[in-house]
Amino acid sequence: MDRLATLTSFVRICELGSFSAAAHDVGLSQPSISQQIRGLEAYLGVRLFNRTNRHVTLTDAGANYLEHARDILERLNEADRTVGDLNQAMSGQLAVSAPIGLGSTVLANFFMEFKQTYPALVLDISLSDNFVDVVAERVDVAIRLGTISDERLVVRRLGIVERCLAASPDYLARKGKPRHPSDLTEHEYIVHSQQVAGAILPLIGPMGERVEVPVRSTFRTDNALLMREALVAGLGVGLMHKKVFAPLLAEQRLEYVLPGWSYAPHQVHAVYPSNRYIPLKVRRFVDGLAAYLREAGAFANPDGEHQPA
Repeated sequence: MDRLATLTSFVRICELGSFSAAAHDVGLSQPSISQQIRGLEAYLGVRLFNRTNRHVTLTDAGANYLEHARDILERLNEADRTVGDLNQAMSGQLAVSAPIGLGSTVLANFFMEFKQTYPALVLDISLSDNFVDVVAERVDVAIRLGTISDERLVVRRLGIVERCLAASPDYLARKGKPRHPSDLTEHEYIVHSQQVAGAILPLIGPMGERVEVPVRSTFRTDNALLMREALVAGLGVGLMHKKVFAPLLAEQRLEYVLPGWSYAPHQVHAVYPSNRYIPLKVRRFVDGLAAYLREAGAFANPDGEHQPA
């Protein structure tokens, strides 16, 4: 049995969902590819697929084997690229996940520059404020905010971004500018659905004093862009990253609220699966992103050290 050819066939069946499509893709007849899989199942002593007349699905053993089979093929492809030039190594697809707010503003220029630097690379960017399953979704690298506790991931801390309160000039003209955190109880509050504080807003004062202010949430969303639009529309006071606020502040579409008080900063991490070989394109992307964010002044306290998950 040609193990490499069989692994390739197995992975393509999983990706394409049928033996016939995989056979056409790898240049074999359907009986030949079926024989490969039967031989592999006999060798392993397990059934990898559930087969019906119309559908092919993985067994639990097959799903586990797929993860390792893909990793083997990825490592082999990377090994082949290392003996070629940089353009070969920096090709194929790079799947990246990032939060909507940072991804569409602070990170956007880096995405464009990285693609222009490596034109042979297919850059697949997914922006979501929900934590995607990096392993299950086959994401090469994800940019995440906050604390991460997932033993399946390698975590590289990139730095810390500051967060602050803001509102539109129109809203503040109508409702008045808060002079002290306690004034926020009289204001409408726009909140991101993932904000763990809920109805309590913890703030840190200019002398390090800490207060917890009850707020009245009148607009909630799981989308950072929609939250930003709600702030600009004058629907209330809200919390966002300073770097995201910066252009809106410069255009006077938003104003700082309680500028002497701050919210706990957010840690920014790059994460990738710990059970995979880290390709050169992932390493180049993360290193480049860390340097870009430092140069852009995105961090309050840059720190590029590696940390365990």
